[in-house]
Amino acid sequence: MESTSLRVYGGITGDDRQAERRAQFVEAGLALLGAEDGEPNLTVRGACKQAGLAARYFYESFEDRDALAVAVFDHVVSEIAATTLAAVKAAEPDPRAKSAAGLRAIVRLIAGDPRRGRLLFSPAISTPVLLNRRAESTRMFAHLLSTQARDFYGIADSSHLDLATEFLVGGLGQTLASWLDGTLPISEDDIVARCTEIFLHLAELR
Repeated sequence: MESTSLRVYGGITGDDRQAERRAQFVEAGLALLGAEDGEPNLTVRGACKQAGLAARYFYESFEDRDALAVAVFDHVVSEIAATTLAAVKAAEPDPRAKSAAGLRAIVRLIAGDPRRGRLLFSPAISTPVLLNRRAESTRMFAHLLSTQARDFYGIADSSHLDLATEFLVGGLGQTLASWLDGTLPISEDDIVARCTEIFLHLAELR
């Protein structure tokens, strides 16, 4: 007998419908967590209301509200990482072009949907699970940057490279946080241009 998860209704399998509902909850979580006033105390009820779905559908994909928060965070980080790496790969084989392409991709994603930036950087969102995720994502982006530096500049692994990439990624995050909350009055193009100049100093580690 055909399993329930594989049954088709209206041309859509049960697994596909569950994936769609999960995506709706992730979008709802982003809308709540990334709102200007934030939703640091994300609730299952609030997520269900935002998504327009019953609680039973929430629990088919998420154990609790923390699981949803992590899924939302990971979704945003994966999107930024994939888009940035694609932009760097497509750029001309020149340090300035590569750095500017990666930074421009990040800034445009944040500018295009400020909810992403608030989720990643806002101090109002400070639940333990998201603070841990932020620390992990910072290390992940620092690792990606060090990999690019090693491949492009031929820089060997060292504590100096680790320090530089941690500093650059952390500094960029703080810069974008200040830009989003209005305390850093600077244009999108200026952020890209000035941060590019700073990131180019990685070449000095050769």
